[in-house]
Amino acid sequence: MATKHKSLSADVANETDWHVESDLNTLLEAKKIEKDPKRMAAVSKLAKAKMLSMASVAQEGTDES
Repeated sequence: MATKHKSLSADVANETDWHVESDLNTLLEAKKIEKDPKRMAAVSKLAKAKMLSMASVAQEGTDES
């Protein structure tokens, strides 16, 4: 039984390590994007479009009350 528990602990540790590394890569990529005006402009444009789309969905939900 102890080996199963130890294996489970190792799996959790490996998954945690993977998440930490993934988070670090995400932060590093975000810094690169923030320093690139063209990429930031594209991100901003997409964010605005998605925000408008979500606002439209939220508004539809309130109309049916």
